[in-house]
Amino acid sequence: MTIDRVAIVGAGLGGLTCAIALRRRGIEVDIYEAANRIEETGAGLTLGLGAQHVFRALGVQTSVAAEACPAGNLPFLHYRTGDILLGALDLGDGKGDDGTANLIRHIYRADLQKVLLAKLDQMGGRTHTGFRLKRYEQSGSEAIAHFDNGESISAPVLIGADGVRSAVRTQMLPDDVPRFTGHVAYRFLVPIEQAAPFMALGRSAIFIGPKRTFNRYTMTQGSIVNGAALVETGEEVPEGWSTAASLEELKAAFDGWHPDVVGLIHEAGSIIKWGLYDRAPLATWSDGRVTILGDAAHAMLPFLGMGAAMAVEDGYVLAQMLVGCDDVGDALAGYEKHRIPRTAEVHHASKVQGEITQSIDPDNFALAGAPVNNREMMEFDPTIEFVRR
Repeated sequence: MTIDRVAIVGAGLGGLTCAIALRRRGIEVDIYEAANRIEETGAGLTLGLGAQHVFRALGVQTSVAAEACPAGNLPFLHYRTGDILLGALDLGDGKGDDGTANLIRHIYRADLQKVLLAKLDQMGGRTHTGFRLKRYEQSGSEAIAHFDNGESISAPVLIGADGVRSAVRTQMLPDDVPRFTGHVAYRFLVPIEQAAPFMALGRSAIFIGPKRTFNRYTMTQGSIVNGAALVETGEEVPEGWSTAASLEELKAAFDGWHPDVVGLIHEAGSIIKWGLYDRAPLATWSDGRVTILGDAAHAMLPFLGMGAAMAVEDGYVLAQMLVGCDDVGDALAGYEKHRIPRTAEVHHASKVQGEITQSIDPDNFALAGAPVNNREMMEFDPTIEFVRR
């Protein structure tokens, strides 16, 4: 009997993508979100070409492109002088909504989540809030999810799309413990009116200094600047986006840097920070009728900015494997065969990128090796194999 219903834990980008892809093929979908309301939250993120191909296949790329900003040229700059350390990477000129001219687009996570939620609602997908997973179990034909609110549901397939603190992954792999890398990330947003005086070096730029980097780019149709800092520290900070940071803390970390960096930080309002944790790639993501995707399966360091794109790609491929399949085990095995090698490659490349950019002397940058720029990896199209299915 073919799969006709799927339950997804978590209303993040990967879960929403998977739900839309399933609804396009007539499969009933219910998303169970732990929060009491689905609020479009988060800061900026990058969408690689793989994710853009997925959105085109799902009929939402034009809406996504309308909210995003093409990255354009991305220079690597000296942290004090602003001098170019590495010639600008050409990431696309913004022509064409199908993504073919844009290796990377920058977008506010809230804007992307809004587009995907609207599409899923239009297609008859169902979302349920206040459902925090407590545990799951399995019968012969269904997975059963039990929630903290006392409710239980069942479906032929249960997907954990519940992020770095995944309850599904914790039950599936209780001995998998992440390792703190010694790095902390900071994020903040600044309206373009306040940021404009500090954007003379381009709409996208990465400043590289000793044991830290500062990245900033425009998004939301150019109306907001996302500031992202990565700092090596001895202080262990929790994962997730729940720890507030003070302006004084961030100013101190970048004291003496280029005036554009210091000035933009001074304009920051709310600042969040989180610790960066490393996990070894998993050999399997599935347990019977239960599987995981996105950060729940392969949380990776942010040095390539490809984590969100990997979740989107996961969601699309998993949906394609489930469509028309009458054996859940075969479908999940096929999903893992497609996705584990791809995500392991990006996971490794992100780690290498971090080792390079966080450990070099910017005054001797040419001697240290250039950051990763594997266009083939970034141009990967996960939809090609499935377009005729």
